[in-house]
Amino acid sequence: MVCDRCVASVRTLLAALGYGDARVGMGWAAVPDGLGSEQLDAIAQTLEAEGFELLRGSDEALVERIKAALIALARRADGQPVKLSQQLPEVLAIDYKQASAAFSAHEGRTIEKFYIAQKVEYVKELLEYGQLTVSEIAWRTGYSSVAHLSRQFKQVAGCTPTQYQASHAQRRPIDQI
Repeated sequence: MVCDRCVASVRTLLAALGYGDARVGMGWAAVPDGLGSEQLDAIAQTLEAEGFELLRGSDEALVERIKAALIALARRADGQPVKLSQQLPEVLAIDYKQASAAFSAHEGRTIEKFYIAQKVEYVKELLEYGQLTVSEIAWRTGYSSVAHLSRQFKQVAGCTPTQYQASHAQRRPIDQI
């Protein structure tokens, strides 16, 4: 789950299955303990029919929590740079090295690369709105300069922000980055 609508959808799906007391948050859901495999399979089928996935392992669940936290950090628009090694442990209450190792092992890329990809996707969204200049977007998303934003954007997207604006390229859904 990568957005508030996803959380609401999962909450609704679980309630329809009789788990109205399930707790649901960004990237996680907690159902009552002691469910049998048939009950878990029913939940998995219902979630999969709507494009979600039931994670049964603790590493998978941790990686999803990390992804949700990284997406939220990447979409901050307060102009402050994000220091992942400091802010991620605060958000997740887990050691950064442990989070990084689990993420890399499961995803085959680093936390930093995932975060940068999410940040570039957010920049694309802001560019498509057309309400901010590249300079304003750079400040708003915590880049130290337009040049830094442009370099990182080109490395990930294959073109500069200005070229992207002119091409009207299509963005990818957040959960497919």
